[in-house]
Amino acid sequence: MTKDVESHMEPATEFSAKDYHDPPPAPLIDFVEIRSWSFYRALIAELTPAHGGDDCDGVGILGIAWAFGGMIFILVYCTAGVSGGHINPAVTFGLFLGRKVSLIRALLYMVAQCLGAICGVGLVKAFQKSYYNHYGGGANELAPGYSKGVGLGAEIIGTFVLVYTVFSATDPKRNARDSHVPVLAPLPIGFAVFMVHLATIPITGTGINPARSFGAAVIYNKDKAWDDHWIFWVGPFIGAAIAAFYHQYILRAGAIKALGSFRSNA
Repeated sequence: MTKDVESHMEPATEFSAKDYHDPPPAPLIDFVEIRSWSFYRALIAELTPAHGGDDCDGVGILGIAWAFGGMIFILVYCTAGVSGGHINPAVTFGLFLGRKVSLIRALLYMVAQCLGAICGVGLVKAFQKSYYNHYGGGANELAPGYSKGVGLGAEIIGTFVLVYTVFSATDPKRNARDSHVPVLAPLPIGFAVFMVHLATIPITGTGINPARSFGAAVIYNKDKAWDDHWIFWVGPFIGAAIAAFYHQYILRAGAIKALGSFRSNA
C-alpha cells in the first residue's frame, strides 16, 4: 500500500516542484551588444513617438485614462519582441536595478524614449496646433490646491504600481508556475496605466513617464511647464526603485524560501 501511495505521489511532486530558470543578470556594461543590429532595432523601437495631452473636454478623465492605457497596451505588445517594450525611462530604470538590462542599454533606451516623446509632441503641435495651445501643450504640472509633496507622492505611488506590474507580468517564475493560465503581459501593464491615470490626472496630469513629461515640456517650452518638472523625474525614478527592490529582494526572496521549504517537505 505504501509503495502504491508513493508511486502516485511522485508525479504530483515532480509537477509541483517544476523548476524554472531566471535569465542571467545583465552585465553592468556590455560592449558586445553595441556591435549587434538587434540592439539598434531595440533603440528604434523605444523611440516610438508618444504624444502628450491630458485635457479633453469631450471624453473626460475616464476617456483619457482609457486612451493612455489602451495605447500603452498596443505599444508594449508591438515592441516587446524587439526591445522589451519599455517605452518609459522609469520602467527602464527599474529593470536596470533588477539587473534585467545593462547600463549602456538603459541609458540609450532613455535617450531614445525622450527623443520619441519630443517627436510625438511635435507631431501633435504640427497637426492640431489650436488644441495644442488651448490645452497648454499637454505639459504636466501640479493642479491648483496641491502641494509639491502631494504631487511627488502621486508620481511615486503611480510609478510604483506600473513598474511593479511590469515585474510581476514578466516574472519567469510566475510564467513557469502558471503556465496553464496564459497571461498576455501587455494587458495588465495597460490596465495599470489606466488605473494610475484615473487616480492621478486630477493631481499632476499623470506623469509616471519622464520621457512623456520631458517631450511635452521641451516643445511647449513655457515657464509653467518647467516650474515643477523635477517632480516628473524624481517621483517616477523613486517609484521604480521601490518597485524593483520590493519585487526582487522581498517578494522573490520570500518565494525562493517558500519553494525551498516546500521541496524539503516533499
